Amino acid sequence: MSDLRLDVTQLSAWYGQAQALFDVSLAVEAGELVVLQGLNGAGKSSLLQALIGIGPRVSGQIVWAGQRIDSWPAHRRAQAGLGFVAEDRRLFTGLSVRDNLWIAARGPSKAAMAQRFDRVLALFPVLAQMLHRPASHMSGGEQQMLAIARTLMTGPRLLLLDEPCEGIAPVLVQALREALLQLRGEGMGLLVAEQNNILAEHADRVLVLTSGRLQLAP
Repeated sequence: MSDLRLDVTQLSAWYGQAQALFDVSLAVEAGELVVLQGLNGAGKSSLLQALIGIGPRVSGQIVWAGQRIDSWPAHRRAQAGLGFVAEDRRLFTGLSVRDNLWIAARGPSKAAMAQRFDRVLALFPVLAQMLHRPASHMSGGEQQMLAIARTLMTGPRLLLLDEPCEGIAPVLVQALREALLQLRGEGMGLLVAEQNNILAEHADRVLVLTSGRLQLAP
């Protein structure tokens, strides 16, 4: 069993008095792709936000790399190696591709961050062709690649993605799939909320949320 493991036990979540998640338990190992499916409103985004620490009020346990983190603020979880790509991407649309990447860079040295920069451009070569382009002048698929690459600049060991393939041209969906599978092959854990079966067919496990309750896919 890897030390870089996420364990979630009986996680429940509330927005005010409205309960969004009910006793959700799951695990993601290093090098695993776990796909989370469910209808809109089933609680997929609520779960990912609860894991990264930016969403609802929660109870239950979240353990990452052997440490319980459910009381940690979001920035501490990110520093510990959790990366999150939101459905709305949250790019700095007035900044260039290069600036979006470097503004997120974190590492032990400038050389390490430069190496990471080269790595994400190798993973998403389309970005290397538009480093000076404002993010607002990119297609939806290109913006999604930039959002993932920007998160990778923080050096995550587990990546949480919310609907990365939604509304993206098929050719770019294919490119995203290949990049995510390459990350898995390099030992990164991935928990992906995604309806597109192009990811589910490659997953180690597919989980389904129904009205905030988790079940294995049939």
